[in-house]
Amino acid sequence: MKRQIQLLTLAFLTLALHVHAEDGSRLWLRSDTTAQATVTANKQSPVIAVAIHELQTQWQGAPVRLNIAVTKAIKSLGNDGYLIDGNPQTVVTITSASEQGLLYGAYHLLRLQATQKMPAVLTVAESPKYERRILNHWDNMDRSIERGYAGRSLWEWEKLPDTLSPRYKEYARANASIGINGTVLNNVNANPQILTAEYLAKVKALADIFRPYGLKVYLSVNFAASKTLGGLPDADPLNKEVIQWWNNKAKEIYALIPDFGGFLVKANSEGQSGPQDYGRTHADGANMLADALKPYKGIVMWRAFVYNPTKEDRAKQAYQEFVPLDGQFRDNVIIQIKNGPVDFQPREPFSPLFGALQRTQEMIEFQITQEYLGFSNHLVYLAPLFKETLDSDTYAGGQGSTVAKITDGTLRPAKVTAIAGVANTGDSANWCGHYFAPANWYAFGRLAWNHELTSEQIADEWLRMTFTADERFINPAKEMMLVSREACVDYMMPLGLHHIFSFNAHYGPQPWGYFPGGRQDWMPVYYHKADSLGVGFDRSATGSNAVSQYFPPLNDIYGDIARCPENMLLWFHHVSWTHKLKSGNTLWEELCYAYERGVNKARDLQKTWDRLEQYIDGERFAAVQSKLQIQTKDAVWWKDACLLYFQTFSKLPIPYDIERPIHKMDDLKMVRFTQDDVLKNNYCIK
Repeated sequence: MKRQIQLLTLAFLTLALHVHAEDGSRLWLRSDTTAQATVTANKQSPVIAVAIHELQTQWQGAPVRLNIAVTKAIKSLGNDGYLIDGNPQTVVTITSASEQGLLYGAYHLLRLQATQKMPAVLTVAESPKYERRILNHWDNMDRSIERGYAGRSLWEWEKLPDTLSPRYKEYARANASIGINGTVLNNVNANPQILTAEYLAKVKALADIFRPYGLKVYLSVNFAASKTLGGLPDADPLNKEVIQWWNNKAKEIYALIPDFGGFLVKANSEGQSGPQDYGRTHADGANMLADALKPYKGIVMWRAFVYNPTKEDRAKQAYQEFVPLDGQFRDNVIIQIKNGPVDFQPREPFSPLFGALQRTQEMIEFQITQEYLGFSNHLVYLAPLFKETLDSDTYAGGQGSTVAKITDGTLRPAKVTAIAGVANTGDSANWCGHYFAPANWYAFGRLAWNHELTSEQIADEWLRMTFTADERFINPAKEMMLVSREACVDYMMPLGLHHIFSFNAHYGPQPWGYFPGGRQDWMPVYYHKADSLGVGFDRSATGSNAVSQYFPPLNDIYGDIARCPENMLLWFHHVSWTHKLKSGNTLWEELCYAYERGVNKARDLQKTWDRLEQYIDGERFAAVQSKLQIQTKDAVWWKDACLLYFQTFSKLPIPYDIERPIHKMDDLKMVRFTQDDVLKNNYCIK
């Protein structure tokens, strides 16, 4: 169908600021205006109406004329791309191949203004690196959130579809402003009831609100739904009745939601049902669902987070299960792979699956919610973590084959490109539980749009749009953000240590953790392997040989204790306590200094923030100050617990210039708490 060129002319008047309560509810969209914009257009649509409204209520510059046009002439930028050119003092033109692209262009123009980065002459050409930029919500139907630290779920299932919270529109607006165009509403540990007619009507109500913002709805599905809901004897993906049930369900969904995005599936992992229950493969299961969605242009995101009790190294399992299936998946299936081979640790090497699947589409899954990074108590800016993975060279197609280029279609053409982030939102007033946590939601969206942005650029944008453009605040606050991830690694798990958290809550240290009868690969001792000789998981050729899953030269580099990057050393090697590192310190000494450095960095965050009180409102200042106090206390807890515990194996003294532990290990071993205790700050460290 031939597209019509649409033209909008907006006349802007000078705007004035309103003052609002600083509860964080407006996120990074805080500009206000009292101006009235005169808007003319030869066509109206819900998406264009949103663009008009945003420009009317957010523009703060001099009176200008803004021309917006949809045209095929720039289709090379894709449907979501846009061009912006002109003089922001007189006339600015935004063009795109789609209405949605115009909305993204409008938000970009407003971002330039809000961050005080508006050039004298605009010449901007933008298009997203990934086609599908998706949030994964681990929200349950009872409104609890698995690994959620900001209250209850946004989705008020018991009130839908009749009562619609105003936050649904604000959620869609926030996502659109940073280019996120998809949302998986429910937990990957999916309740089959989400596919009933009752709940699909509720999903439709949300999809209708999100649609003008270009936000498509997806659902996590339970692979056994044909059995539990459909009453069939099994969920075998080769069973014709099972196939028909899913075909009928897809037809039902798309009749209600024509732009439904597709399914996210966790199968044969952590007790979830899947095709392997019937002797079938991941490809058999994914393809069955993909065939059901194919007529409607829906996709299947099949998670590679699969592991079951085995004698094999857990870090190797996803590779072992999926590489033999390379090339067997439908073209509307994309394998969703966590950034690292284990589970969202403060630092992991990139998953070796990236690049290994040479005939299968791959997408990356990050965790925005801080399951292993101090919940909503710790300030940990995650853009550096995201960038570390995206910029990692897989060598899958020679040097320069970064994870980003493997997954965005640059090196391997793909019918579908996508990126996902596990959301950190809840119903708390500030959305994410910590006033700095929305920076991670924002950073994910910006990097999903353009993974070439730097962590510093994104932090600068977010601070200016969220707090103030005063450089006396921006510069030190930005430095806080940029050092925070490395601080967290230092006071939790330096030098490649991983997964030594408390067993259930994933908060706080428990390196001694072992529970008789539990799964070995859920125990901290499984990962650090500490003994009298040293510490670390040997994944070299003489150990589990996980290094063999990486392309040359990485397999040799990671497998050689002399060449392995020291920040990954204990991930790949069991290292002697007296092994000398590049600093000249022994491993034990370096471990001690790293934990001390982490504590000092946490204290520095607190000191820096205290100096910034005069630049922002009292409510947000006090709330962040309180969180930083918790973070510092937790950092000391981590340092003392880990050094006292590992010292029982090393038998070596803590260097004299390091602050002595203030806790006793026996007391720390007695600490018991739940996730709720942590969020209420009720856990007790003597």
